[in-house]
Amino acid sequence: MILADATATADPASQPSLSSDRSFWGMAATQFLGAFNDNLFKFLILLMATPTAAAIAAGKEAKDLQSEAMIVFATAFLLFSGIAGYLADKTSKRTIIITSKFAEIIVMFVGMIGFYYYESFGIKGMMVILFFMGLQSAFFGPAKYGILPEMLREDDLPRANGVILMLTFLAIIFGAALAGVLLDVLGERVWLASFICVGIAVLGTLTSLPIRRVAVADPSLQFKWSSFGIPRDIWSLLRNDRQLRMALLVCSLFWMIGGIVQQTVNALGKTQLGLDDGPTSAMQACIGLGIAVGCIVGGLWSRGNSARVVRTGATGAVATLVLLAIPGGQHQHFLGFAGSIPVLILLGAFTGMFIVPIQVILQSRPPINEKGRMIAAMNQCTWVGIILGAILFKASILILEPIGFPRSTVFAITAAIMLPIALFYRPQREPSVAKI
Repeated sequence: MILADATATADPASQPSLSSDRSFWGMAATQFLGAFNDNLFKFLILLMATPTAAAIAAGKEAKDLQSEAMIVFATAFLLFSGIAGYLADKTSKRTIIITSKFAEIIVMFVGMIGFYYYESFGIKGMMVILFFMGLQSAFFGPAKYGILPEMLREDDLPRANGVILMLTFLAIIFGAALAGVLLDVLGERVWLASFICVGIAVLGTLTSLPIRRVAVADPSLQFKWSSFGIPRDIWSLLRNDRQLRMALLVCSLFWMIGGIVQQTVNALGKTQLGLDDGPTSAMQACIGLGIAVGCIVGGLWSRGNSARVVRTGATGAVATLVLLAIPGGQHQHFLGFAGSIPVLILLGAFTGMFIVPIQVILQSRPPINEKGRMIAAMNQCTWVGIILGAILFKASILILEPIGFPRSTVFAITAAIMLPIALFYRPQREPSVAKI
């Protein structure tokens, strides 16, 4: 059993600056490695679930099973984020982080076995393992985000979120890119990719050990059946705090759109443009590269006016999504592969700017004894959004294909969803965390 955190360090205000904080950089490395592993494993499955243009041209049965995989992954978060949030407030967040990293080693090892016996497991069997990967991540999330405001100085929180989000999306870059390369290189020996995942999980467990012990947020918190969902006190908090409520809604819509875009890029690359797994993964990586830059810009720029950052990010995201949807030319896509690369980077940059101020609101506004459950509620709403996004992507493909519209048209649908946010959502400035 992992050692319990019986002692806690001093108040966050007495902690070292962010640049010299060993605990923060341990958390940042752990998050990077965890997100990298999640995305490497997830994109291996998503790419294998995406039909190729050659298979469709040959008249083979080629169902796009990305939506099913995304729903399976998201369901784990939806079912268990509530209890994960309860545990994050009831027990030590550091202990939960380390325990979840040990669980990641086990899941990745089982994944390696699944890929080794892929002919027996099949894509649906791998989705079961994907569910357990989502389960592990569901318990990691509330503790990971909830511990930041407890172990850092308030002034460091926007920059810390910028760094964490930047590293998260850098992990998406490398995870998405490496998944495609490994599929192209390894062929049927995909189990070797999961062997890499096991090693990354072990390394991520080691980097979690320097994370600072913090006091248990609410040791007297009582378990209720509502702990599996959104507890009554969190509902009350959301009803009474419009700023927090709107940030939660917008965050959920953001991840719904993100889930749709991920699947649409895979469909554009493999099915519409006829690319191999490697170039298709490179397109995903471009979004992650842009988001990494956008997160840093958003973390710095939001200290002055978070509403301006959100408006700029949302407006830019709408514009780039429209560009990606324009038909014409070869493969019914005006930009093609080469033209899509800079636009995907810009899309990532705008969305990275957009999400940082919202993340800060969701972390900073709840009382300290409710942060874990608030982050859990955010995870649940986020994954409801991702499930709805998967359903919307599936429905869009079923409608567009019979009438001859290309799959890139789904980008226009996501732009329409994002447009009201760009036009009307204006978060208030957070005075306690605005100065850096």
